[in-house]
Amino acid sequence: MDVALAVFMFIGITDWQGNVSPVFDVSVRLCVVEIVGGTEVHRESILLKCRDPFARAGEVAGTGVEVLICGAVSRAFETALISVGIRILPFTCGDLESVIGAFLQGRLTDSRFLMPGCLGRRQGRRFQHRRGKGLNGR
Repeated sequence: MDVALAVFMFIGITDWQGNVSPVFDVSVRLCVVEIVGGTEVHRESILLKCRDPFARAGEVAGTGVEVLICGAVSRAFETALISVGIRILPFTCGDLESVIGAFLQGRLTDSRFLMPGCLGRRQGRRFQHRRGKGLNGR
């Protein structure tokens, strides 16, 4: 799923030792990247303290993050993040530098950034399946 870059935006990427953390729910670090005109202008590492889904969603929203790039995310955390207006790009893997670069170039949907073992492409198929439809939308 491509996300059009706004003139000014913040993205958040769950960080585990310089890579996208495999599971958002237990991540302790968030890399917050400020983007202006399609270029990274500032980066900061934030310690995530809250464990409750809605408290954590508020914590992430408080950083200004509009788009969250992460690995797997449970339904409870996904619901909480969506409720505070954060767009989620789940099932993402790779080192932070490559993921940020791919996001800026509109290439985050390349298969090399898809977590191994994940069926389908990120949100679109994931949400279809949760509505009781099969992976093909039937």
